[in-house]
Amino acid sequence: MTSPANGRTVSMITSPLEAEHAERIASAFADRVDVTYRPDLMPALRYRGDHGDPAWRRTPEQEREWHELLRRAEILLDFPQNESIPLLELAPRLRWVQTTSAGVGPLVQRLGLQDSDLIVTTASGIHAQPLAEFVFAALLFHGKELGRLQADQRARQWNRFSGSELAGQTMAIIGPGRIGQQIGRIARAFHMRVVAMGRDNDPARARTLGMDRLFTRGELLTMLGEADCLVVCAPLTPETDGLLGAGEFAALKPGVVFINIGRGAIVDEDALLARLRRGDIAFAALDVFREEPLPPSSPLWDMPNVLINPHSASTVDTENGKIVDLFLRNLEHYLNGELALLSPQLDKRRMY
Repeated sequence: MTSPANGRTVSMITSPLEAEHAERIASAFADRVDVTYRPDLMPALRYRGDHGDPAWRRTPEQEREWHELLRRAEILLDFPQNESIPLLELAPRLRWVQTTSAGVGPLVQRLGLQDSDLIVTTASGIHAQPLAEFVFAALLFHGKELGRLQADQRARQWNRFSGSELAGQTMAIIGPGRIGQQIGRIARAFHMRVVAMGRDNDPARARTLGMDRLFTRGELLTMLGEADCLVVCAPLTPETDGLLGAGEFAALKPGVVFINIGRGAIVDEDALLARLRRGDIAFAALDVFREEPLPPSSPLWDMPNVLINPHSASTVDTENGKIVDLFLRNLEHYLNGELALLSPQLDKRRMY
C-alpha cells in the first residue's frame, strides 16, 4: 500500500491494524495522501484491537526497511515500538502522531518529546464506554455474588443468600475526565451518588461534569471516607504517581470495592495488598499494575477477593474502527491546515 511521496503527504501505520481499517485510511484521501501499511513488518494480530506484541522484534533486514519508511513519514498512526533511536531522528519529517491510547503522557516523556513541536493527538474518550462497562461488570460481579453462584451451580447446591444493590451507594472517582464522566453517567442510572477528586470543588463545575460533588486534592481523605466504591481512571502524571498509599487506603470505610482502570503506578500495591488481606477492601478489580505483565510471583493472583484483567478492559472489537474514525477526522483537519482543530491534543507538559 506504500506509494512514492511525489510531494504528497505521507502517513504511516506503525502498529497492527485490521486490513479493512487500513483500506479505509488508504482510500479516504487517496488524491492527497500516500499511506504506508506494511503488516509484514509488524507483529501479527493476536486478536481484534491488538496493537502489537511488545516481545516481537524485526530482523535486521526488516529493521532497515522499516526505518527507511519512517524517514519518509509526516504522519504516524501510533508510536512505533521498541526503537532505540530517538523518534525524530528516525522520522525527521514527522509533524503529527495520532496514538491509539489515551494515557500516552509518560511515553511521550520517555521518548524525550515533551519539548518538541510534534503534535500528539490521543484516543482519549474512545475507551470510555468499554472501561465503564468493565467497572459495572466488576461491581455487579461482587454485589450479586456471581462467583458464589457459579461455585454453587458446579456443586449442584441450592443455597439462598442476600446480595447488595448499587442504588444509594457512593461512588468516588479519581479522574473525572471523559472516562470518569461516562462511569458517572452510568452510576447515576443505577441511582448512585457520584463524587470525584478534581482540580477544585466548584459546585458549578461538579454539575458540568455530572458529579454530585467535587473534592480537591487536599480533601482526598474526606472523599475516600465517604466511598462505598472507589474507581481510579486518572492518567499517570507527577501529581497522580503514588497518589494512593497506606494512608489513603486506611481512610476507606470497611467493605469498600476498589477498581483501578487508570495506571498501576498510581497505587502502592503493597498497601493495597495489606488491606485486601485484612478484608478492609472487600473486593478489588484491577486492570492495570505497577509491573506489566503481572509477574507470576505476585500474591494478587491467588487472592479470592481480587479480579485480574490483563490490561484489556478497554479493548473491544469496535475499538480500532473508532480510532480510525477519529484519525480520519483529524487527518481532514490536518490536510486543510486546521492544526488547532486536531483533537484531543496531548498537553505534553501536563502529560494528559
